[in-house]
Amino acid sequence: MDRPIERRHPRWLKPAAGAAGVILASVLLTVALAPGQGRILRVASEQIVVSQVVHGQFEDFIPVRGRATPLRTVYLDAIEGGRVEEVFVEGGTLVEAGAAIVRLSNTALQLDVIAREAEVAEQINNLHVLELSLEQNRLSHKRNLAMIDYRITDLTRQVERRRQLILGDHVSQSDLDAVEDELAYQKQLRTITLEAQQTDERLQNAQLVQIRESVEQLRQNLAFARQNLDTLNVRAPVSGQLTAFDVEVGQSLAPGERVGQIDDPDNFKLSATIDEFFLGRVDIGQTAIINVDGGDLTLTVNKIHPEVRNGRFEVDLTFDGPTPDDIRRGQSLQMRLSLGDSSEAIMIPNGAFYQDTGGNWIFVVARNGRQAVRRTVRLGRRNAQYIEVVDGLEPGEMVVTSPYTSFLDMQRLEIAS
Repeated sequence: MDRPIERRHPRWLKPAAGAAGVILASVLLTVALAPGQGRILRVASEQIVVSQVVHGQFEDFIPVRGRATPLRTVYLDAIEGGRVEEVFVEGGTLVEAGAAIVRLSNTALQLDVIAREAEVAEQINNLHVLELSLEQNRLSHKRNLAMIDYRITDLTRQVERRRQLILGDHVSQSDLDAVEDELAYQKQLRTITLEAQQTDERLQNAQLVQIRESVEQLRQNLAFARQNLDTLNVRAPVSGQLTAFDVEVGQSLAPGERVGQIDDPDNFKLSATIDEFFLGRVDIGQTAIINVDGGDLTLTVNKIHPEVRNGRFEVDLTFDGPTPDDIRRGQSLQMRLSLGDSSEAIMIPNGAFYQDTGGNWIFVVARNGRQAVRRTVRLGRRNAQYIEVVDGLEPGEMVVTSPYTSFLDMQRLEIAS
């Protein structure tokens, strides 16, 4: 009967293979962690981008893409809210200032105006009653004073006559004393009546002023309520194009709800988003250049929105001169935003390595072009083309500017042709 014959290997082959593997691993580990060299990676020359350090004029700008938006936008809100009774225009229509856009109804507001009108009428009636009372009181005091003055005049004459008659014993002394006492009483009564008249006038005048102020305040409140009632007729505050307008008859609008907006149809600004890295370097008054129809136009930053969303913030730029005729709403335009004056500097081409290293180090290629060594550097300003070198590199040196994603932990690169 046939049977398989086991093939025998020399006994020394397995130990020899194991020893060879250990030696090979030791050699590789020694090369990768050689003292003074650090971790080394062998890369092909076509896998990296090598650029030269140069000296030249550094233009401190960043490329920005702006979107044309209306220079001025006025929003339309339903101030008091209500039910839509009538719509006069459609969205996208050019409207003149004061033109009616939509009419609302608000029963609660109308009842409030009626109540305020009744309150004003009541206070005005109270004012008239008080004025009438004051006038009657003034006339009453005036009449009393006239009677007292008449009585004083008459008594004065009687006193004079009795003083003449008493010399001839035609009247008694008691008659003269009685008339003189009556005259003194009337004079004292006149003084008291004058004080009462002045006191009444002062108090009633103060009350009159208070009621008049109350009536004036009520009238102002009524005018404000009527003004609110007038806001139910939404009108265009300025001339322009009505946009974002989508209102239907019968629709209920909450107080303050946005109805639409009116945009300037002829003048535009550019709204651009910029990386938050430049938030501290962008300021109001900085200029940007765009090319339109072969000519350069200048814009100025006039507003910076401080909110940062998804790592970017927004700025508004306005044209220094008239808005070009061929600019359309929503059109995107490329511009160069100037962050500072141009200056002489050592520069390296801008590359993806910056995102990997943060500008703190870079691989510098040796003169023979066969290796690149990691070096600590200090980089400064950036634009779309170049990065300013503050320290660590000299003009003429070659550096690796392509991404470092696959060799971030390496200290040296061996470049294979």
